[in-house]
Amino acid sequence: MKIIVLLGDGMSDEPCAELDGKTPLQAAHTPNMDRMAQAGLVGLAQTVPTGLPPGSDVANLSVFGYDPRSCYTGRSPLEAVSMGVDLGPNDVAFRMNLVTLTPHNGRVYMEDFSAGHIGSEESHQLIKSLQDQLGDGQFQFYPGVGYRHLLVWRNGKDTMTATPPHDISGKQVLAYLPKGEGADELISLMNSSQMVLHNHPINKQREARDELPATSIWLWGHGKSPVLQPYQEKFGLSGAVISAVDLMKGIGLCAGLEVINVPGATGYIDTNYLGKAEAALAALERLDFVYLHVEAPDEASHSGSLENKLKAIEDFDRLVVGTVLGGADRFDDLRILCCPDHPTPVHLKTHTSDPVPFIIYRHGQQLGNGATGYDEQQARATGLLLEQGSMLMERILS
Repeated sequence: MKIIVLLGDGMSDEPCAELDGKTPLQAAHTPNMDRMAQAGLVGLAQTVPTGLPPGSDVANLSVFGYDPRSCYTGRSPLEAVSMGVDLGPNDVAFRMNLVTLTPHNGRVYMEDFSAGHIGSEESHQLIKSLQDQLGDGQFQFYPGVGYRHLLVWRNGKDTMTATPPHDISGKQVLAYLPKGEGADELISLMNSSQMVLHNHPINKQREARDELPATSIWLWGHGKSPVLQPYQEKFGLSGAVISAVDLMKGIGLCAGLEVINVPGATGYIDTNYLGKAEAALAALERLDFVYLHVEAPDEASHSGSLENKLKAIEDFDRLVVGTVLGGADRFDDLRILCCPDHPTPVHLKTHTSDPVPFIIYRHGQQLGNGATGYDEQQARATGLLLEQGSMLMERILS
């Protein structure tokens, strides 16, 4: 038995007026996912338990087969694992976005949560400057991928609340600054970062190219080091994770899975879809399980681009799902789980906690339960609802 998860981050959505009341999944051309839906088991899964935030961390833990209510400690500690940053028992890790803040009429707005999707080469130089000027024995800055980076607060506080920057695109930031014990230290660090980044040569170069500068850091997604039961112990499976983002790699490493890095995987709509699919098929030749994650639909939604979301979904279907189905005959018993982790409606530019549509497909077998295609409405019409998303892995194993 071979198992592959094909996860299109944030693919599910809500009806859009621009699409005559259809969702992007309904409007997009997705013949490969439709084919799997017709032959597979289709339904809805609640990947975000009540009371937990609808983040990719919580939702993907569910799809991996873990109950977030018992193991979730925060997003950034998982990213720290991926980046090889050791956390002591009292250390707190924070996701640190490079963002673009814009003043207007005496107020400050979140213009872009990704600083214009700044690339790693430029962002690493900015993070180095932040570490050189602000880093000390208490706070350390670590470079990640693109706009996504890491701050570690040694023996820090972890009871404050913090807002993801993609939740407040276009909004005034004052009401969304960290709150609670330790918040003053974080706000001071964010303000200090603006002094370092102001007039930085990298930002001057970006502005000369009419690109958005990285004007500040934004801290969120904090927590202490997590502990996950190894996949081999929990499910009896060897496996690997393929993703462009540190969060997914961190979950994989915590689960004792191999991380496969694919050249050209960017976490954006220009990612190497085909390379990921080919790497997954090669990995299945020697492993039992592969979790293939594509960030592009989620990024398009956060940017509010319906055009890019449709393109990301169609590229995912054609280059990822199509390639995996094309190689399915190489395996005696291939089982595929295809789903998003959470919805990311384009008009909201952020995540919701609604259940997501899934397909469980066994190559060469007919499991169909009435769906004629893959989208939110088809999944709802089957009447199948998994109230605990972590049961998806149990279902595909059975």
